[in-house]
Amino acid sequence: MTALLLLPLLLPFALPALARRVLDRLAPVAALRALTACAVILAGCSLAALGAFVLTGLLKLPSFAALGELVHPLRTASDLVVAPAAAVSVGALAVCAWTLIRSVLHQSRAFRAARTEAGRGPAAGDLCVVDSPRPDAYALPGRPHRIVVTTAMLRSLDGPEREALFAHERAHNAGGHHYFLAAAELAAHCHPALRPVRETIRLAAERAADEAAAALTGDRRLTARAIARAALAGQAVRSARPGFAAAATTGPVPHRVQALLAAPRPAHRARRRVAAALLAGCTAVSCLSAVTGMADFHHRVEVAQGERP
Repeated sequence: MTALLLLPLLLPFALPALARRVLDRLAPVAALRALTACAVILAGCSLAALGAFVLTGLLKLPSFAALGELVHPLRTASDLVVAPAAAVSVGALAVCAWTLIRSVLHQSRAFRAARTEAGRGPAAGDLCVVDSPRPDAYALPGRPHRIVVTTAMLRSLDGPEREALFAHERAHNAGGHHYFLAAAELAAHCHPALRPVRETIRLAAERAADEAAAALTGDRRLTARAIARAALAGQAVRSARPGFAAAATTGPVPHRVQALLAAPRPAHRARRRVAAALLAGCTAVSCLSAVTGMADFHHRVEVAQGERP
């Protein structure tokens, strides 16, 4: 059981390098969906493995064994392995819970503040202009969705660049990218190896919005110039927006600009298939290991309870 449950804890370390390959070889929208799903599943499997280690350690204690109605000793690896694994798992779960709660509270405060600020400014449809000396623009989810832009950002761009920027932010709201970013944030707090994947998912969301804006404006160079100028204007400003509120100025902007200026070249079909297969394989192995390990743990508990020979 121990070896099986170690796999869900180790496989996330392979995902950051794999995620970059997937983003390079798949369309941005496909990469965004695939990477987010994989990160969430790997996070869930790692939590299940940690939970199994904790329960195994607890059932080794007489009081918890009596509570679990164990009539025979629970058959596991040596106590020299089980006890430290349980202790480390308890610590890991506590850290995950603490950092996640802090992140949720921080993001909730930032979201409420952003909605309040957006409600004060004049709105034209989904566009809300905030009078501020800080150049900023972002897609704010909620009901209704808003495109928040400051007066300083409007002054930094000309008319066509503003339209390209607005198209980018509207693509975020239309694509529901805040859900993907929130899921990536959640996964990042479940396993430390998934934190770099969170940034790759954010880049995939920005690349998807870049492509949508370029298709809407019909001018890739204009979109690239708008993103570059908006990022340059806001680079010295620390935005107070919540982390799941996507913005054109985030991520490695030079990489995004280069992708927009280059002629779109779809990756070779074989390379796309290899990238997708590796991602699916990593997810499947993690799920299979977690499910098999949990089933084995459940079987051992039933044996210890006398329900099975």
